[in-house]
Amino acid sequence: MDYSKLASEFLRQLSASRGHGPQKRISESMRGEAFALQFIAMREGEVIPSDISSEMGISSARVAAALNSLESKGLITRRIDVSDRRRILIELTQAGKEQAQEHGRKIFQMTKKIMEYLGEDDAREYIRIMGRLAEMPQGECE
Repeated sequence: MDYSKLASEFLRQLSASRGHGPQKRISESMRGEAFALQFIAMREGEVIPSDISSEMGISSARVAAALNSLESKGLITRRIDVSDRRRILIELTQAGKEQAQEHGRKIFQMTKKIMEYLGEDDAREYIRIMGRLAEMPQGECE
């Protein structure tokens, strides 16, 4: 089978879905400061900047900029690891924990609305397909 037409349609639909609605807000929440805040919250403790950089696939300089902003807002603290003075440990403040929880609730509610909109059968199929894509070997598309 020639998958060219399906690939074109997929890219068209992907482009259309990125531009509006809850999908756009969810996508935006998976970047920058919001992502870093959620990542730290999910780790439930101290994180090192290189972990964030690796997970986001961005440079350490961009992570540092996001962390500087989060720190200036009082959402994180940074301190030197006493067991390895080369490492900086990042931790959420109480305000950071609260903001991460609120952000998580909003994302969950938006996702729930998307699933409700799709209906049970389409929602299950969408999740099944997302799972298949997550299992795809990393070099497969290169």
